Amino acid sequence: MTLRIPVRPVLGALAATAAALLLSAPATPAAAAPRAATETVTVDPAARLAADGTVTLSGTYRCTDAAGAVFVSSSISPSDSLTRYGIGGTRAVCDGAEHRWTNTGLPSDALKPGTAHVEATLMELSPQAGLLLIPRFHAVRQQDVTLARD
Repeated sequence: MTLRIPVRPVLGALAATAAALLLSAPATPAAAAPRAATETVTVDPAARLAADGTVTLSGTYRCTDAAGAVFVSSSISPSDSLTRYGIGGTRAVCDGAEHRWTNTGLPSDALKPGTAHVEATLMELSPQAGLLLIPRFHAVRQQDVTLARD
């Protein structure tokens, strides 16, 4: 007795299984692709706190090969808290040269002088498929700073 299995349904099942595996595999989008070591963002070790609570953060950045708008964004959190406060954004020029950035913002809660944690991100909004903008991260820096009154 010979067992005959139709080929088309088996191939169809294999193709469906392969497609399901490909779709369920974690994707590595262009946004997560590693950037060249020459692309950097730094954070100055001192941040300023004005009398009205406005925070000013600063540092440097360097980037290349940008097709879309690039920004240096920053956030700050008190050393004893997990809450982060966004502190502005600066448009970046990606010409391979080192540039300064400064972001200023007024957090929703008053911060106190002392140690704080800052994150600065150099991010591009890269145009994809017409109007869709995909974030591409060029560099990220996290570090503690001293928040001092002006």
